Amino acid sequence: MKVDTLNINQLVDEVSNEVTKWRRYLHQHPELSFQETKTAQFVYETLESFGGIELSKPTSTSVLGKIKGELPGKTIAIRADMDALPIEEENESEYASEIPGVMHACGHDGHTAMLLGTAKVLAELKDEIKGEIRLIFQHGEELFPGGAEELVSKGVMDGVDAVIGAHLWAPLEIGKIGIVYGPMMASPDTFYITVKGKGGHAALPHDTIDSIAIGAQVVTNLQHIVSRNTDPLDNLVVSVSKFTAGTTHNVIPGTVEMIGTVRTFDADLRQSVPATMERIVKGITEAHGAEYEFTYDFGYRPVINDKEITAVLEETVKEVYGEETVDRMKPNMGGEDFSAYQQKAAGTFIYIGAGNKEKEAVYPHHHPRFAIDEDALEKGVRIFSHAAFKLLSQ
Repeated sequence: MKVDTLNINQLVDEVSNEVTKWRRYLHQHPELSFQETKTAQFVYETLESFGGIELSKPTSTSVLGKIKGELPGKTIAIRADMDALPIEEENESEYASEIPGVMHACGHDGHTAMLLGTAKVLAELKDEIKGEIRLIFQHGEELFPGGAEELVSKGVMDGVDAVIGAHLWAPLEIGKIGIVYGPMMASPDTFYITVKGKGGHAALPHDTIDSIAIGAQVVTNLQHIVSRNTDPLDNLVVSVSKFTAGTTHNVIPGTVEMIGTVRTFDADLRQSVPATMERIVKGITEAHGAEYEFTYDFGYRPVINDKEITAVLEETVKEVYGEETVDRMKPNMGGEDFSAYQQKAAGTFIYIGAGNKEKEAVYPHHHPRFAIDEDALEKGVRIFSHAAFKLLSQ
């Protein structure tokens, strides 16, 4: 399928200002995971205004758009997430969040705006499309079990041949596009541990079963899973991120509660970790006369990029922006429920550089002063628009 590149680029240029306006509106009106009712309605009405897009709401907080060409062909999907985070914004821009305690601190407002822009471009080029392009505006990426799994169960991926998505990435400088072949983001699992000892006076520790001392040993020994129980060539993270115990200086508490995360790309390793963890916790607590509770929740699957689709996206970036734009990035241990779509079709997820010191877009994701360089938005629209036709022609 040969589509006029100049025509695509002109349409992207024409919609760029609107994309920025949409992003700013969404940033002012954030909604938490699985609560994106007004966001979904805004997306629906905006898409409806373009014409030529078949619209539906798979759930009350998500939107699916379908652009169907006159001729048969493949079906590809492009996904954007829409939910915000429970964070009080500290930025003072004119479009700062108007909702107390809620903020788009991860870039999902930009993702939604980019896909809206892409939808407008592709709707204008509907006569050039052979096949079908699905636009997935997803709810609840930030909160397990995630909206992607629910949308897959609603059939949004039925018949899809390829799926793509992108994340605005503040650690990557504006002008760069991050490409990762194979494993890209890890499976974010969560564990909960309670050590049950016997509380008492801090001056009489021999009359207690010190849950803090035992809990400290648990934390230390859990690190052996990575350093001494796992092949050094395998990627694994075990982090205890919350340790709660005690109320005052002279009381040894009876219990300690811990929460943490496990990250990996390897399915077999992922399945083996819970048993290893519980063996360690059980051994330490029993050795000191304490008891324990252990719960392990499996989170999203790892994001594993398809080699062929990744190559198409890399080729697209090079053609549109030049070879120097591509940044061959390493995998990271973050999590993303984009992986749910990859269970139904080959898919690839990319990073769009959005960091810029000159514009104070330097804060990490999920920070109350998180910001993006909005010049990154048109790059997402342009890459999605060109890649859509490339994928349909493969």
